[in-house]
Amino acid sequence: MNQTPPSARIVIRRIRWLSVVGLVVVIAAIIAALGYQLPKSSSSSTASPLNTLRVEHRGELGEADGAVPDGVTVFDDEIPAVANLDPDLLKALRQAAMDAADNGVELYVNSGWRSPEYQNQLLREAVSKHGSEEEAARWVATATTSPHVSGDAVDLGHSDTTAWLSKHGAEYGLCQIYRNEPWHYELRTNTTDRDCPRMYADPTRDPRMQQ
Repeated sequence: MNQTPPSARIVIRRIRWLSVVGLVVVIAAIIAALGYQLPKSSSSSTASPLNTLRVEHRGELGEADGAVPDGVTVFDDEIPAVANLDPDLLKALRQAAMDAADNGVELYVNSGWRSPEYQNQLLREAVSKHGSEEEAARWVATATTSPHVSGDAVDLGHSDTTAWLSKHGAEYGLCQIYRNEPWHYELRTNTTDRDCPRMYADPTRDPRMQQ
């Protein structure tokens, strides 16, 4: 049986030692690299494509201009579309909402106050949808004539909300103004016996829209 010379054994041990050291260095380098990247990956959830898109559009038309997310009620003060409504209109809406709650009905807001820019955007979309400015005017007013821009109008939903208001809204001075828009309500406090005035067929019949 051949024996390995002492000098060869030393060389082999050195090779093994260097291999172990090299492996340790590689593992340490990998761990360091992973450790350095972990904070980045853990924060990537806040920079997802959806969140990035929201940040990029924060300065564009959105809630600050009157857009309303789902599920907003007349009590949501943090939503500009609600908070910027005429104080008397908002007070009447909240009084009605408290009474409606006794019947299991919530007063949801689909639209309220709008900035002029947002109103103009809605008008452009209506023209595109209906094919002409004349037809669009039956549904969306200009920024200079819209009671939404002045905070004097609110669009309410769901169907149980408008159904309840059609029966009880006049008690609070809350009146449907246009026959083609059962969701559109404004405050009318100077009506006889709190009865709502006769509705216009659509906004084009409203003298205010002719200004």
